[in-house]
Amino acid sequence: MNLSDLPKIMVKCLLLTIIIEVIISVIIGIRNKKDILNVILVNVMTNPLVVSLPIYIMMKYGMRYRMYSLIVLEILAFASEGFVYSKVLNYKKINPYVISLILNLGSYFIGEIINRL
Repeated sequence: MNLSDLPKIMVKCLLLTIIIEVIISVIIGIRNKKDILNVILVNVMTNPLVVSLPIYIMMKYGMRYRMYSLIVLEILAFASEGFVYSKVLNYKKINPYVISLILNLGSYFIGEIINRL
């Protein structure tokens, strides 16, 4: 892989993340169109960094540092998305940080499964 592949990878990852997280959102009861739009917009904000930075770090420093950066970035994405959800979601049946955790774990692990196929 080289850096010229990065835009295609980023678009693929963003679209896949949005699809997975919207499906999970609906499954856990989020059905308000504004809330679904906010889930999408939050991912547009966080996903590009979570995808691109670990790839760059892997290319520059190796796979081990990619994993370290991915862990840190996923934790930051979870926290920042939970914070945004606490401010913008109308859906109040589940704590916004729990929603963030469910959506991020779901999209990460389902994405990993799809990437291995």
